[in-house]
Amino acid sequence: MTDTAELSTVATIDPLLLELRRIVGDAHAVSGVEAPDALVDHRSRYVGRARAVVRPGSVDEVAAVVRLLAREEVPIVPQGGHTSLVGGATPDDSGRAVVISLKRLDKVRAIDLDNDTITVEAGVVLRRLQDTARDAGRLFPLSLGSEDSCTIGGNLGSNAGGVQVLRYGNARDLTLGLEVVTPSGEVWHGLRGLRKDNSGYDLRDLYIGSEGTLGIITAATLKLYPLPVAQRTAFIKLDSTENLLALFGRARAGFGASLTAFEAISGPAYALVEQRMPEERIPFPAEPNAPRWYVLLEISDNESEDHAARRLEDILGAALGDGVALDALMAQSLAHSQEFWRLRQYAIAQAQARDGGVVLHDISLPISALPDFLRHNEANLQSMFPGVRVFAYGHIGDGNLHYHIGRPIDAPETYLATNGADITQIVQDDVVSFGGSIAAEHGVGRSKRDALLRHKSPIELRLMHAITHALDPQGIMNPGQLLPRRLHPGDV
Repeated sequence: MTDTAELSTVATIDPLLLELRRIVGDAHAVSGVEAPDALVDHRSRYVGRARAVVRPGSVDEVAAVVRLLAREEVPIVPQGGHTSLVGGATPDDSGRAVVISLKRLDKVRAIDLDNDTITVEAGVVLRRLQDTARDAGRLFPLSLGSEDSCTIGGNLGSNAGGVQVLRYGNARDLTLGLEVVTPSGEVWHGLRGLRKDNSGYDLRDLYIGSEGTLGIITAATLKLYPLPVAQRTAFIKLDSTENLLALFGRARAGFGASLTAFEAISGPAYALVEQRMPEERIPFPAEPNAPRWYVLLEISDNESEDHAARRLEDILGAALGDGVALDALMAQSLAHSQEFWRLRQYAIAQAQARDGGVVLHDISLPISALPDFLRHNEANLQSMFPGVRVFAYGHIGDGNLHYHIGRPIDAPETYLATNGADITQIVQDDVVSFGGSIAAEHGVGRSKRDALLRHKSPIELRLMHAITHALDPQGIMNPGQLLPRRLHPGDV
């Protein structure tokens, strides 16, 4: 017999939560207050509330959950590894939304070595995908600092880039087919391993980079590549942005498709690592008062380690000989190479955190515009905010800079909170004036949503709103993300 206390508990449970549990099981649907980690973004900038957090275990369960929520007109927030840097997977504070976590969709469905493809579900962690490809004798080249925790669904939702875009392209370029649950709960079975398909609109490209606003990516068929026979890494010191671009031009001409990474670190960003993280080994002593850039360059070779080493020595030797480069170190082992990469992918961000934080910008520019933009924008910033420090680093090969602004050395820790919005506006205005984008690889999310009103044309915004309305007429998919709630003044 059911006692009175048990009946009382059942009666107080949200009826929607009970229906969700019938779909996915009691253990995989909880109230929002029972899953606080799902309600705070990766940088702890946004804290939301949710009616429930549900973790489906299959595409059929995802579809059933979406059908239920669409019927009830409940907002949906898709969530992958929850590593977004722009608040793109965090619910608002209304408490109306249901978070759909894709982490249980973690199966590798198929590997086709003849077609060089792998089909995986959205919850597969990027590192596991890389390892699975490597175990099969293939390379999956997408590589990010968060690859131990980010998932392929989130990577596709934000069209992630990373350190090998120069050779292999963004997530979009690595994707052949998708499986997607639409806002009405239907399933588009588009897992085709085709490299040519001109049979209509490319729906795949529409969903990639849509940040969960058009549907939920549940699986993908992705490209694989041959494993390189050898990889060689070098760390190089230069004295100007002009020589940074000159070295890139030489590397691109000399290595061709073998050039897989060309990562640049500005002198201030490099010096901050030496200052704030003395436990880290850095290749050269920092020179805080000298104009410096540092490059982490990596090549892949299909012949041998010796062949790769000779090619690298030839290009670097010529650059050193005519003054384009000041100094260079070639990694002598895998561990040595990993030290270089640790500086780029871990130490810089940690040093900025120890320094009191920064105002983050993820920008892209035409490569040719980088020297003029850097000079112009720093002058603008210094005229308005004397003493701020510019920490720039990123993927020079595709024009993507992580352009972070630190407070003046003697300023209080509240300085950035007080001035951050104005600093961001100066940076973004200059980026657009130089033909760039304010959202390169992290996406728009919540943090840059309203900036689109300032930097996107009315026609662009109207087209994006039209697409969203056509695919999600109820407006339930990740509301409040990516697109401004209104258009330009006067627009309908």
